Amino acid sequence: MVIGHECAGIIEEVGSEVKNLVPGDRVALEPGISCWRCDLCKEGRYNLCPEMKFFATPPVHGSLAHQVVHPAYLCFKLPDNVSLEEGAMCEPLSVGVHACRRANIGPETNVLVMGAGPIGLVTMLAARAFGAPRIVIVDVNDNRLSVAKDLGADEVVKVSTNMQDIPEEVERICKAMGAGVDVSFDCAGLNKTMSTALTATSAGGKVCLVGMGHTEMTVPLTPAATREVDVIGIFRYKNTWPLCLEFLRSGKIDVKPLITHRFGFSQKEVEEAFETSARGGNAIKIFRETFLSYLVWHLVNNG
Repeated sequence: MVIGHECAGIIEEVGSEVKNLVPGDRVALEPGISCWRCDLCKEGRYNLCPEMKFFATPPVHGSLAHQVVHPAYLCFKLPDNVSLEEGAMCEPLSVGVHACRRANIGPETNVLVMGAGPIGLVTMLAARAFGAPRIVIVDVNDNRLSVAKDLGADEVVKVSTNMQDIPEEVERICKAMGAGVDVSFDCAGLNKTMSTALTATSAGGKVCLVGMGHTEMTVPLTPAATREVDVIGIFRYKNTWPLCLEFLRSGKIDVKPLITHRFGFSQKEVEEAFETSARGGNAIKIFRETFLSYLVWHLVNNG
């Protein structure tokens, strides 16, 4: 199947009932089409729609293509000062924005982020944009922690993969924070990261599970429950593209440093892009420039 769900492009053609977009418009695409008939959609939680048709989620093909057909209401015009690359970054950024909304991040919320991969980094950027005064980010990888520091983390803490190290690492995390941890975002979704987040979070705080590393986890829920630590989850996002674009337009969030590699859309370059991604190293986000920057999109009627 065709993969890809982080995308932006230029409109080539619109349906007869589309009034808000015209050929030539640059747009960012929200990749999920919900049914708008189920109770969850009617309640506004369309990201949880059981009939969701989402790019690159079987059996729905993704956007790694020269053209796609997509509903006009899911195509958002890019501000003049926002590039197509930045527009495509609205998708991962939306995960961080939705997480911050779920956790009620604000100017009095000290934030811990477990994991400095792409989602951990955009969650950190979103938390700062929502007003978090202090952010500590944790990872096992020195390069990712260096990137996090450059992007504005107040402190970084390197940890191990060993569960036995959690008590000592929690001490270092709390020392780095210099105050209580009000909200922890687990952007890895592993036994150790979730256990660390639950242990480090202050009484009455929140832990938001963002990453999906493990389907099942063994974590210290009872001690967290006795401190009334709330555990909340997120799944994708809802109504985030307008805010993401405003953050990018205003400069409140800068995603450009996250785009570390660019490749064309030839067979050779596509293979090289996947190999670079698989190797990891200093790669964060890898874009296929040809389909991103020169792609034309067909838009269909809102219905």
